[in-house]
Amino acid sequence: MIAFLTGRVAARGAGSAVIDVGGVGMTVQCTPSALSRLHVGEEGTVATSLVVREDSLTLFGFADDDEKNLFEQVQTASGIGPRIALAMLAVHSPDSLRQAVATEDTAALTRVPGIGKKGAQRIVLELRGKLDAPVTTDGTLPAADSPNGSAPNGAWRGQVVSGLVNLGWSAKDSEAAAAAVAAEAEDTSDVTVLLRSALRKLSRA
Repeated sequence: MIAFLTGRVAARGAGSAVIDVGGVGMTVQCTPSALSRLHVGEEGTVATSLVVREDSLTLFGFADDDEKNLFEQVQTASGIGPRIALAMLAVHSPDSLRQAVATEDTAALTRVPGIGKKGAQRIVLELRGKLDAPVTTDGTLPAADSPNGSAPNGAWRGQVVSGLVNLGWSAKDSEAAAAAVAAEAEDTSDVTVLLRSALRKLSRA
């Protein structure tokens, strides 16, 4: 089990990063909050979860152990694999996700790409009582994280499209969502915020 990685960040996109660990470039599929802490050319650390399949070994990276543990916990629900679990943490912060399950807020869960109404109901049924209690207890969803990763103007659209495709959307839908965000966004310096905006548009489509 690879619990975490520390090394120089060799590359970073909207949904993944390459971390140089002892001369070996490790590709890690990351949550937006994890990516916001990684800067090319600087040393970075991510908590990781290794998913083993017959034909692949995939590392998923997180800002902290809380994200990582929740990523692994939600996969105990029927029909939730690593890609949807990662998408859940791209749309919601850990506490807002726990709050949605605790309060049976299926509408919040269906904002995640790949989760429909029945899937949201199943997640609530199977995970209710199994997740840690959210920090907020007033019945409202905590605000989502606002990561501050940035990209040069013009480069963000390709990164957003790549991130959406990695989360399971078609290239056509991903391009359309990125174009819609581009038409509305006043600030295009923060790729992770733009990715979340595109995810919200796709989930409403």
